[in-house]
Amino acid sequence: QVQLVESGGGLVQAGGSLRLSCAASGSIFSINAMGWYRQAPGKQRELVAAITSGGSTNYADSVKGRATISRDNAKNTVYLQMNSLKPEDTAVYYCNADLIRYYSVRSENYWGQGTQVTVSS
Repeated sequence: QVQLVESGGGLVQAGGSLRLSCAASGSIFSINAMGWYRQAPGKQRELVAAITSGGSTNYADSVKGRATISRDNAKNTVYLQMNSLKPEDTAVYYCNADLIRYYSVRSENYWGQGTQVTVSS
């Protein structure tokens, strides 16, 4: 089985920073894209940032210039550094990965359990 476990969420003041981590574990042959999504109360889940296995990145307009996504392929881990946090960044942040398990020929999509980020004004 495959697990994605997030860490690093919490309460931070506006203008502050935090770093989220997500480690994928289990019977993983390779990981393609990894990303971070977020969902605020009453809103749809939205993409925050994504990164391919080759390191190409994509960011939501709302976080461009404030967020940096990176990954350590050797550790099957993806990170999200968020700076200049705003109250509107408050949400549950979810890790996502497209990966191929051992003995599988197809890519599958997995989600982490989510980590709460709360930005106080």
